[in-house]
Amino acid sequence: MFFFLLSLQAATVAAPPAGQEPPRYAECMDLATGDPSQGAAAAAKWRVEGGGMLARQCLGVAYANQKRWPSAAAAFEEAAREAENAHDVRSANYWAQAGNAWLAAGEHVKARAALDAALAGGHLRGLALGEARLDRARTLVAAGDTEGARSDLDRALADAKADPLAWLLSATLARRQGDLQRAKTDIAEALRRAADDPQVQLEAGNIAASAGDEAGARAAWGQVMTLAPGSPMAESARNALAQFGATEK
Repeated sequence: MFFFLLSLQAATVAAPPAGQEPPRYAECMDLATGDPSQGAAAAAKWRVEGGGMLARQCLGVAYANQKRWPSAAAAFEEAAREAENAHDVRSANYWAQAGNAWLAAGEHVKARAALDAALAGGHLRGLALGEARLDRARTLVAAGDTEGARSDLDRALADAKADPLAWLLSATLARRQGDLQRAKTDIAEALRRAADDPQVQLEAGNIAASAGDEAGARAAWGQVMTLAPGSPMAESARNALAQFGATEK
């Protein structure tokens, strides 16, 4: 009961305006990224002592950096609800962080709900808006809603065009929908930004193969094996090369 009362008290403490966070927030976030286990302990202590949504956000970051995705998502959701109760627009960012963590956990339904909440208020702007739409597109693909995913991806590319993942996902979806011209255009953008990413090279090979470009497919899949030897992606590339009678090791 004692801890419940402390938690309830913490939830009633008003957070400072964005940009005016207390020094303890920066200290907590530094720990959450540099030493996540210590960061989680510091955030939990701060939360009990009245840190409110900022402490919950820090806890989420600490959990995320330990790849404790469900715990991270839950902490971000708690921060989002507390921010909503305080009519604080930062709730949108917390919902977006929760959605991203649920995606990492493979919980696509929960991720969709969190991302819908992040986008509903209309408070996200710029890159944050683009990344939230990108993440929601990923949940829609998982649900089989390719048309909805295409709509979100097209809008994400307007705000997150510097993110190679946005172009990669757009290219992959275009290939699956049979739009090879769009797929080739978008994978070229992904390659321009992240040619050293084996995921990008793997999809570049898939698109080239779908377009009947054996030389392009061989080159891209060969890059995958060079960039990530021994990885599952390298194995996928090796298996894909077998369609051309390849014998790469």
